[in-house]
Parts: sequence; C-alpha cells; structure tokens
Amino acid sequence: MENPHSLTLVNPSTGSLAFKILSFEDGSYFDHVQRNNYYSLIWITEGSGELKADFSTYDFTSNSLFAFSPYQPFMFIGKRLKGIALHFHPDFFCIHKHHAEVACNGILFNNIYQPPFLVIDASTSASLSMLIGQMKLEMKNTALAQYEILVSYLKIFLITTSRLKAEQQPAAAEFTTDLKEPFVLQSLKDAIEKDFRKKHSASEYADALHISAKALAKITKSYFNKTITELISERIIIEAKRELYLTKKTVKEIAYELGYEDEHYFSRFFRTNADVSPQVYRETVGFARGEVD
Repeated sequence: MENPHSLTLVNPSTGSLAFKILSFEDGSYFDHVQRNNYYSLIWITEGSGELKADFSTYDFTSNSLFAFSPYQPFMFIGKRLKGIALHFHPDFFCIHKHHAEVACNGILFNNIYQPPFLVIDASTSASLSMLIGQMKLEMKNTALAQYEILVSYLKIFLITTSRLKAEQQPAAAEFTTDLKEPFVLQSLKDAIEKDFRKKHSASEYADALHISAKALAKITKSYFNKTITELISERIIIEAKRELYLTKKTVKEIAYELGYEDEHYFSRFFRTNADVSPQVYRETVGFARGEVD
C-alpha cells in the first residue's frame, strides 16, 4: 500500500523507481542500513542524531541535508526525526552524464573527503521548500513534459545545494592549527586522484609524500575520519561504478584499467565495498546509458 506521505514516479519500461518524494515524521524509514540502487537526498528538518555512512560516523542536527549515491550504505540513529527525502534513479537523472550542468558530482555526491551532508540556512530552506512544493504539484500532473519539468526542478535543487556545500566545505580547515597538516592532506588527495589506478596500498602513498605511514594514517584518520586504505578503496569504487554505468567495457577490462589483473579478485573487492557484484550493479543501476544519446 502506497504511503500517503509519498509520491512515486515509476519507470514504465522497468517497473522500478524513477523519482520519489517522501515526507517522514520519524526515523523508522532509515533506522537500518540502506543500500539502494538510486540516489537519495534526505533533508532532516527536525531532530538530531547520528549518521553512519560508509566507514564513518557523524553527528547531525536539524536542517541537515544528506546526499547518498547508489549502493552507498547509510543509516540514521536519532529520535523525533522529521523531514523530506528525494530519491531518483540514474535512468531518471544521471549526475555523471550531466556533471557540466549541475556540478554536484564530487561536491554533494562521491566526495570521499567530506561528510556527506551540509547545513541548510534559512534562505536556502525557503528556496528548497518552494522547489519541493513545485515537484509535488508536478508529480500529480500527468500532462505533457512532466519528466522534463521534474528534471528541471531537480537540477535547480542540486545546483542550489551544491553551491551551499561548496561554500561550507572550506570551514573544515578552521579546525587545524598546524599549517603542515592541510598541505599533507591536499597532497594525499592529489596523489590518490593521480595514482589510484596503480597504487592501492597506504604505504605507497606515504612513501610518495615522504612521511611515515603511521604519521600519515594518524592525520588522515583525524581529519577525514577514515583510513588511507578506505579513501583509496572508495575512490576506486567510484571510478568502477562510473565505468559500469557509462560504458560497455567488460568487468575484466574495468578491473585491468584500475590496476587489477585478476578479474575475480576485483569482483570480490567491489562486492565487499559496494555490497553487490559489478554485474548486479550494472544491471540495477544502468548499462552504457552514456552511449545512448
């Protein structure tokens, strides 16, 4: 039975969720681990608690907006949580394909260095509430170009929240007192981005940065709340997901390009980190949509 507080648009060709707006008045929807084959934007308008996402735990308060990618594990622990969730499948709107338009990939989604949420201020709250209201009206309207209008509203929502998060992210640097540490962290980020296809061990990055593995591990855990290995793994998985979604490359080809000569080892690595096999990810999230148009 459909929840009276939700509106759902279904993909007629697959029968699966395309776009959904959910209003919730408690945290029961998300109080167990979620691993969905669609993107989720969850705006906690009231309440506070703890978020468990990927390898980390974060405290949050009201007016926090969370962004999760397909199969990214997350759950909320909190009381009296109220809010609104937007769910959309990559078939409905693919952030990889439309990166130039909305620039949310790497800011809202798939950012392995920042917490997966931002704080919504009063003016942004008014704008987002208006957008959600327009989306709800359009969800009930089956007239011509419903899909295009909904995507337009979603783009504005993503651009607005991406801009706000981009403004808020530099605040993380305020917590540092040692000028050397941010430089090391930026160097680590640059090194991972440059070499994640070839270097998979923490020690290789410590050697490249001329710092002891123990010291680098301590700094990384302190600032990112993740180990170096977790950061490397997450970056590899993000790239693997992108290749599985946007190309027709075989799993073996993708594995090789990411530095794994053993396809089966890579598949086990992917399953461990994404909770599904590469093939299931491709079948449920998408296959080569980037080559369709």
